[in-house]
Amino acid sequence: MVGCVIVLDGKVIGEGYHEQYGKAHAEVNAINSVSDKALLKKATLYVNLEPCSHFGKTPPCADLIIEHKIPYVVIGSVDTYAEVSGRGMEKLAKAGIDVRTGVLEEECRELNKRFFTYHEKKRPYIILKWAQTSDGFIDIIRNEEGVEKPLRISNNASVHLSHTWRSLEQAIIVGKRTAIFDNPQLTVRTVTGKNPLRIAIDRNLTIPKNYFLLDKSTPTLIFTSADAASEPNLEYKRLNFDDELLPQILETLHEKKIQSLIVEGGTKLINSFVHNGLWDEARVFISAQSIEDGVNAPGLNLRPAEKHDVEGDQLLIFRNQA
Repeated sequence: MVGCVIVLDGKVIGEGYHEQYGKAHAEVNAINSVSDKALLKKATLYVNLEPCSHFGKTPPCADLIIEHKIPYVVIGSVDTYAEVSGRGMEKLAKAGIDVRTGVLEEECRELNKRFFTYHEKKRPYIILKWAQTSDGFIDIIRNEEGVEKPLRISNNASVHLSHTWRSLEQAIIVGKRTAIFDNPQLTVRTVTGKNPLRIAIDRNLTIPKNYFLLDKSTPTLIFTSADAASEPNLEYKRLNFDDELLPQILETLHEKKIQSLIVEGGTKLINSFVHNGLWDEARVFISAQSIEDGVNAPGLNLRPAEKHDVEGDQLLIFRNQA
């Protein structure tokens, strides 16, 4: 997510943003928006991410800035992607351009936290999400047949917000118990948007064939120890369940260029991410209802960074500072 503004004598003369992967970058769109290109020789270009210096889907933005002799460039954050990582700034400086970096750096990194996490930690940005009762349970205790319906905790507004989040992230994962007991669709239904990649962990392929996760309606990935042939929209990935699973899962998602992941259940799966320090943000809905006994909610021994009211549900946002 990159935006660029070109300023001369305190007035904006050009602006642009990176509209779609593979298309022109923000700097290109901003420069192209300037009607009198001669003004660029006296202007300052502001951009939140370091201009690229390599040929990827598009030519290097640093070269275009140099070509138009823009004398001043202000950069919010360094691009830590290995193909760039300071090379863009170096190229600009060698061309005699006055380059300033680190302006509103924290805000710029927040804007592209998924991108930075993917390249720096070699894994997706991980969002833990669950809903719990006021007395700390995420479900009633159900028998192994799973005939009872799951406990409805969140209100309609919270469900709508959860579906909005799904439309903004690339993948969503649940464990076997959640997949079997809840038969979740893990799709975007109450909002307009793209479905995330659905992921489930199913060691012995026990999810019933008629369940939503196996309906092939949208891309789905099943991690298993069994041999199974992949089909269109239904991929099986074999893992070593005798070894730690999370590193294998995250390595696979990194290879698939998945930059963000919602972990939506259940308690065992979410706690495994927490205990391994493999999370960046947690979003927890707390309803007013209490049930006195049930499945314990995941545990976070942290103070929330944010608190919000969602039409009666309380939404707590936690951030992993480790």
